[in-house]
This record gives sequence, C-alpha cells and structure tokens, in this order.
Amino acid sequence: MAKHPVPKKKVSKSRRDIRRAVVSALTPPTLVKCAQCGAKIPPHTVCDQCGYYAGRKVLEVGA
Repeated sequence: MAKHPVPKKKVSKSRRDIRRAVVSALTPPTLVKCAQCGAKIPPHTVCDQCGYYAGRKVLEVGA
C-alpha cells in the first residue's frame, strides 16, 4: 500500500485564508486611451464617446 504525503503541521485558518485570498484578489479594470478622442476605454471595444473602433467610425454617437 502506497503512503500519501501528509502535512507535518496544521495550517491555521488565517494562513489558509490568506493563501486563498491571493487568487481571488480584485484587480482594477484594464483601460486604454482611445486613439481618436483620448477617452479611457476597455481594450478591443467601441469608444462610447466618439464611436470609433480601430480607426474607423462604426457607431453614430448622439451629442
């Protein structure tokens, strides 16, 4: 019968929770400047301010 590795000491609830929190930590959203108007937008999205995407007008934005 094979022996399985067993922890030498109990991991405290605090240490366990800290380890788990690192994985699920929130990060701020990535934003880039729109090449047309300079507004901050998520990458690979149409700009809400000017309606441009990849240098082309793709959306008519009302003023």
